[in-house]
Amino acid sequence: MTAKLIDGTALSKTLRADVASRAAALAARGRQPGLAVVLVGDNPASEVYVRNKVKACEDNGLYSSYDRYPSTLSEADLLARIDELNRDPKINGILVQLPLPAHIDSHKVIEAIAPDKDVDGFHVANAGALMTGKPLFRPCTPYGIMKMFDAYGIALKGANAVVIGRSNIVGKPMAMLLLDAGATVTICHSKTRDLAAHTREADVVVVATGMRSILTADMVKPGAAVIDVGMNRDDAGKLCGDVDFAGVKEVAGYLTPVPGGVGPMTITMLLVNTIEAAERAARDA
Repeated sequence: MTAKLIDGTALSKTLRADVASRAAALAARGRQPGLAVVLVGDNPASEVYVRNKVKACEDNGLYSSYDRYPSTLSEADLLARIDELNRDPKINGILVQLPLPAHIDSHKVIEAIAPDKDVDGFHVANAGALMTGKPLFRPCTPYGIMKMFDAYGIALKGANAVVIGRSNIVGKPMAMLLLDAGATVTICHSKTRDLAAHTREADVVVVATGMRSILTADMVKPGAAVIDVGMNRDDAGKLCGDVDFAGVKEVAGYLTPVPGGVGPMTITMLLVNTIEAAERAARDA
């Protein structure tokens, strides 16, 4: 068996076309959706992410503001800028690119963003709403993965799902969304005693650890759907994920490639969340 590859790039294009038409409909009513992106410091990876997010907005009919600050920016000044953006009616979503410089408390910054503009879905109010099954915003990467399951007809109701990784950004919200979809969910992490014992029973495996080749072919149930959230470099410097792609491809039923799998979906779902925020604001106006 060779796994069917889940094409995140193609699915992204379809979803972005929908975003563009919804943005055009709002713009026609004088309500162009707006996303504010804030970058502090000069982390090269963050610069690339931010540039891609701003371009995605412009390509799909969203207004975007981009604030770039030196790493010496004070926490108080950053919080003051977030307060301005919270009150700006042109802005529907606010994204502060992480990581922040060490002297700034990222938790405090995330909590300063108005929950109805928290398009990353990281605010404690949105995390709590997700826990109760009534999310205002779903975090972008897990939300994108749910769209992949949907697009490829991967059944989650009654499925055994294993999430490897317990971050607030991917692992925990992913588990909540799978649970909400009717899966039986196990969360594994660095302290899990026998990872393979869990993954071999799983119909669905989502891997988000940042550790190369943590999931190998002998750990995968034949026909399982494997979602690789990892972004690493191999010995030759090429992009690779957390899954041993060549091996797992011969066992799994579905598999996301790296690059071209989960990555494109994350920015796309940021646009979807921003459109949802703008539509909500227009309804409430």
